[in-house]
Amino acid sequence: MGPPGAGKGTQADIIKEKYKIPQISTGDILRAAVKNGTPMGIEAKKYMDAGDLVPDAVVIGIIRDRLVESDCANGFILDGFPRTVEQAKALSEILKELHMELDSVVNLDVPDEELVKRLLGRAIKEGRSDDNEETIKNRLHTYNTKTLPLIDFYKGSGILRQINGLGSMEEITNTILKSI
Repeated sequence: MGPPGAGKGTQADIIKEKYKIPQISTGDILRAAVKNGTPMGIEAKKYMDAGDLVPDAVVIGIIRDRLVESDCANGFILDGFPRTVEQAKALSEILKELHMELDSVVNLDVPDEELVKRLLGRAIKEGRSDDNEETIKNRLHTYNTKTLPLIDFYKGSGILRQINGLGSMEEITNTILKSI
């Protein structure tokens, strides 16, 4: 978990390689659907272009379909999901149904000023239309109002790992690996 630009995708990619488990990124799945012009992609694009969250029903369905695939049997890493308490509750139900559980929830904490700088840099480097200044501010506002409450949701579970998202990629990775 963490705000947009915190490094979730980068760290998830490193961890998936280390543990040889799939990385499930709703952002990647949704961007591929947009690129391919699927009905789900067309619908999701409206929300993504505005910096809003894609509706829970769409995202939860994507996650459930992905978790039943055979490569998830020995573990997986969720990259950027859940993003709301409602999604977290739905994930708990899905995992119970599939006889799975979460071992750790990692939250990358990064100040807003650094996030804006990172996201604007990523927009230039990757040509991402969803990373402009107005959309970034909306995404951060959406994160603070809808996703930040997940910290409290997972706090009492004993699986939440709060990680400082500032520093070198290697330092952050090492901190995460030691915590999980």
